[in-house]
Amino acid sequence: MCGGGAAGVAAAVGAARAGAKVALVERAPFLGGAATRSSILTYCGFWTQADPPTQIVGGVGGDVLRSLAELNGIMGPIRTASTNVVIALIEPEPVKLALDRICAQTGIDVILHAQVCDAEIDGDRVWRAVVLDHGGRFALDAQAFVDASGEADLAEQAGAATRYADGTHAPQNGTLAMRVGGIAEDADVSRDAWARAVRSAKARGALHLTKENGLVVRLPHSGEILAFLADEAYDARDARSVSAAERRAREQAWAITEAIRHLPGHERAYLIATGPAIGTRESRHVVARERLRGVEVLSGRVGWSTVALGGWPVELHLGPGRPSVWKRIRDDGPYGIPLDTLRSASFVNLFAAGRVIDADGDAFGSARVMGTAFATGHASGVAAALVASGHSAEVAAVRAELLRQHAILALDA
Repeated sequence: MCGGGAAGVAAAVGAARAGAKVALVERAPFLGGAATRSSILTYCGFWTQADPPTQIVGGVGGDVLRSLAELNGIMGPIRTASTNVVIALIEPEPVKLALDRICAQTGIDVILHAQVCDAEIDGDRVWRAVVLDHGGRFALDAQAFVDASGEADLAEQAGAATRYADGTHAPQNGTLAMRVGGIAEDADVSRDAWARAVRSAKARGALHLTKENGLVVRLPHSGEILAFLADEAYDARDARSVSAAERRAREQAWAITEAIRHLPGHERAYLIATGPAIGTRESRHVVARERLRGVEVLSGRVGWSTVALGGWPVELHLGPGRPSVWKRIRDDGPYGIPLDTLRSASFVNLFAAGRVIDADGDAFGSARVMGTAFATGHASGVAAALVASGHSAEVAAVRAELLRQHAILALDA
């Protein structure tokens, strides 16, 4: 498994529970992906947007939710006032611990501080991932692989067909999360209040600030304020591009903190931390046997080949400073993600999960979130385990194993 975020952990645990021997490679010093590495402390996609919301991600993702509840590290589901969407607020340290524990319980060989840098193939199969750490290169040979890297690193190194963004437009922009302390408990920390402060700062000359309206929320236990306002456009494949975007975004975070000090109760506001990595929404996709399309997502289609459910609205970030575009799913219900959107079109034993699945622009605007990444990761991990055991990963077999592992593949009528 390449990548230790929501999708990679779910893939690894799902494969191990299906009987496979699993290694999980992650470049960060901890698991969790965007939640822990980029401080995206909102779990989206675990529930429908209906009233009341219904949980649509079970299996590995459901186990993680329960573990976080035991660690007092989650609050939700809650509905946001500004955008009327259902999320959970999470704390980063419980997420790290919960993911460490679930991987240890299932016997996964977790390799942190390492990155896939090459791959070797034989015909229509990948048979080796080459990994780089501070000791040099080493090889991991396997019968099947899951790319949950976010940037489709393994697929790219193997020479699989990939596509940057949707192939016609620029990727969705990224945002550097910021955590702010020193704000009075009774202060107005609403989206609108902070937007007024940013507009005032721009009027005073802070023209480098991009976004005015973004999520601003108080975390449940620490009392810190989490905000997503520092938008940037960059190419996530290019280290120099990402580095420059993060430098600009850190300048924005500092300026935003100065701006909000003009608000009542914010006079002592200080920047606790950014990111530390910028939150990338989109990069490469693995070209799969089938592409998930926005029309299927928005219509709430759940077909016979469904191996994961999504329920987050289509949420598009089309450029720094531009208003987000939202499109609701029919009846605020779920939609199905077919198995073939997770199978590489190039290699029979390579699967995609999380941000690298094959989806058009609208579909990806929904399916990219972490709750749905747990679901697509779980499905890919099970499919990979079946291939590794010498079986064919047919839809019926994958669904049967997912259901045995308590995944949710449909809602009762």
